[in-house]
Order: sequence, then C-alpha cells, then structure tokens
Amino acid sequence: MTTTVTPPPAAAGSLTAEQVERFGAEMDAIRERMLAARGKSDADYIRRVIRTQRRLEMTGRGLLWAGWFPPAWLAGTAALSISKILDNMEIGHNVMHGQYEWTNDPKLSGKQFEWDTACPADQWRHSHNYMHHTYTNIVGKDRDIGYGVLRMSEEQPWRPYYLGNPVWAALLATFFQYGVALHDLEVERLVAGEVPVAEKRGMLKGIWRKVRRQTLKDYAIFPALSGPLFIFPLAGNATANLARNLWAFTIIFCGHFPEGTHEFEEEQTEDESRGEWYYRQLLGSANLSGSRLFHILSGNLSFQIEHHLFPDLPANRYAEISVEVREACERYGIPYNVGPLRKQFGSVVKKICRLALPR
Repeated sequence: MTTTVTPPPAAAGSLTAEQVERFGAEMDAIRERMLAARGKSDADYIRRVIRTQRRLEMTGRGLLWAGWFPPAWLAGTAALSISKILDNMEIGHNVMHGQYEWTNDPKLSGKQFEWDTACPADQWRHSHNYMHHTYTNIVGKDRDIGYGVLRMSEEQPWRPYYLGNPVWAALLATFFQYGVALHDLEVERLVAGEVPVAEKRGMLKGIWRKVRRQTLKDYAIFPALSGPLFIFPLAGNATANLARNLWAFTIIFCGHFPEGTHEFEEEQTEDESRGEWYYRQLLGSANLSGSRLFHILSGNLSFQIEHHLFPDLPANRYAEISVEVREACERYGIPYNVGPLRKQFGSVVKKICRLALPR
C-alpha cells in the first residue's frame, strides 16, 4: 500500500503508509473518547450561547428603535452584530453539523435548524456538510476553494478574469451570506451553459424564498416598526449584516487558505483510507490563536484543523482536543498550521493577490 496524500516536500515530510494509518488510528481514538465524554456540560454550553444570542438580538433591536440617540444606535448595532455572528458561527454552523443530535432536543436538531442568513439550511447542509467535508481542498470537487468566484489554488487554470481576484474577494466578503446562498447553485456552470436552468429551478426557488424572508425582516418589517424613524434600524440592520459577513469570510478563509495549507488533485485521493482522510484534512486546514471569547465568536472555527478532523464533535471541545492533535503532529513530523488572526489573514490576502496573476 502507498500513501496517496503526500504534501509538497518543501512544506512537510511525507509519511509512510504505516505512519499514516497509525496517525489515523490515534485520531479515531480521540474521536471515540470525546464521543463518550459528551454530556450535560456540552448541552448546557450551547443552550447558554443560544440564550445569550437571543438576548443580544432583542437588546440590539430595542436600542435601534431609539437610534436617533447616537450611543443607542451604536450599542444596538454592536449587540445585533454579535447576535448575528453567534447565530451564524457558534450556533447555526455547529448545530447543523449534527453536533448535538445526541441530546434528542428538537431545538438542537441539525436537520430542523434554520439560521439567520440568506442561505437555506437544507442547501448548506449539502454544500458544506457533505461536499466540503468529504472533498476538503480537492480542486474541482470542493467548491469552497474560491466559491466559484476566486482563484485560490495554483491548480486552478488561470484566466484573465482572475486579474480581478482582489476585487472579487472584497465583494465576496461584503456580500458573503449571498455568496454562501449561491454556493451550491454552481452559477459559473449555469452561465457557461454546462447545466440547464431547469435542473436548478427547485434550488433557485428555495434561495429566493429565504432571501426574500431575510430582506423583509431586516429591511422592511423591523424598520417599519419605528415609523418615521425607520432609517435608524434600517442602517443598523445593514451594518450588522455587513459585520457578520466580513467576520465570517475572514474566519473561514483564515481556516482554509493561509500559506502552508495544501490543495489536492482528485487522483491523489482515490481509494483513500481513513488515515489518509485525516491526513488530508489536517494538511488542508489552519488554526487561529486567540482568547476564549475570540474562539466563541469564531464558532470555534479558529480550531479549523480540529473541526475538519472531527466535524460532528461539539465545537466547545476543540480547544481541549487541539492539545492532543498538536502533540501527535509533533511526534509524526506533521506541520500544525496555527497563528494569530493578523498573520493568517495577511497571508490569505497575499495569496489572493498572487493568484490573480498567471503562474
């Protein structure tokens, strides 16, 4: 047997097939131990976060009705922004991964949960839970590589369109919730005529229903409740959505595309073993260092390595798990990519600009 997942020699030493499988067995052991350790503390944690998110939303919307008073508008916008970030990152993302199915609580059911963003939950579960986490960083399979908009890998053929890479990245970050909503639609294939519109009609209807509901809620119903002062909640909602979009884009791109992360060709992963799958997940991911509050606001996706290794484990366990994963990486000589936000995001920006140009 040969190892199918081999990182570039300049970045990391290749492991033997035996080492890869031993590493995989260690990761399996961590997963089984953490599955057995789940309990009341994990359920209590996510319920506390949900209560906090709802209180922040109510407080934020209430303050925005008094938005004519600048401190109230600023406080209301900040509270609503944090509320939307928590709903998107720590609650929606993790609940929809099925991390709390074992509680048998309908409110924590990943199959029933709907989040406060433009992307319909059922479509996200397919594009993210299945496509992304199965084909992580496989060029041509994982649509998270560039979101159909950007060139984020040397393996993506260069076209003059990619000269706009920095501009397209800025637009994607600004309107990120809509980029995620269109993610599974494969817009570039529709435009190229590779896929008939009729094939995507059901998906388009789902996106339209969700976008219409979100738009009415944030830009019509809540502002209308303020009567002639509608401009203040309208501006607050728009600012909160922008803050959530920029934050989610930053955290997600820092977890997948800093220098040192690897992309793979589909041929490299044929007949992939469990150990090789773990190895690929680790090499294609990067972590962010920071405070406990920072990790909560990132949805614990600051531990992107651990999330890719164990997407169905409660995310509040990732900090604990990371100690064991990092120690295993040191023993096997596998690079463990971690750094502060400014460093990781800086390298992402450099990659976006570098890949705008031909090889």
